[in-house]
Amino acid sequence: MFSGQLQPGLDCRVLVLNKHYMALRIISARRAFSLLFSNHAEVIACDDGSYANYNFNSWKEVSAHRRQFEANKHDWIATVNFYLAVPRVIRLLTYNRVPNTTVKFNRRNLFARDKNHCQYCGKRFPAAGLSLDHVIPRRLGGVTSWENIVCACLKCNVKKGGRTPSQARMKLIKKPVRPKNNPMVHVHLGHERYKSWKQFLDHAYWSVELT
Repeated sequence: MFSGQLQPGLDCRVLVLNKHYMALRIISARRAFSLLFSNHAEVIACDDGSYANYNFNSWKEVSAHRRQFEANKHDWIATVNFYLAVPRVIRLLTYNRVPNTTVKFNRRNLFARDKNHCQYCGKRFPAAGLSLDHVIPRRLGGVTSWENIVCACLKCNVKKGGRTPSQARMKLIKKPVRPKNNPMVHVHLGHERYKSWKQFLDHAYWSVELT
């Protein structure tokens, strides 16, 4: 479907809604186009507070117009014969499952919750410079949970060792808690290209799943 040249647009993320316009997950642009091309989904374009729905063919026509008049406002996918604007939101046409109500407990979401800051020294590090620390060590009965795991830089983790913060004379910047909303969503919302997601997430009592 796509040409063999470098396709930076394929690295974009797309918000997926169920049939009832409830956010389900975030997927790659490549997966989104696969769903559109197979008629399992439609594009939801949000312009000036109003919605417009497009199937694959009509989105191709819209893309041609936007390529001509507002190319710099979109990310693009080049096919052999035409360009397609990367949609920000798509809606599944037959899927009505209720969104997941919990945030997945995994390394990526822990880093996102703590915003890549060591919870002992407060400094920000790339993922490679961080580890995950059990506030109450496992040897003392500490469990692996949102409330007992924090990001710690390698230096602070070594300093703390297998002790509690008080035993190591260290202090947590903030108490670790289970996030109510997926922290990765807020990371994406900080980017201009994903601002249209906000109206589908603002009043949500659920979080979206990242795949």
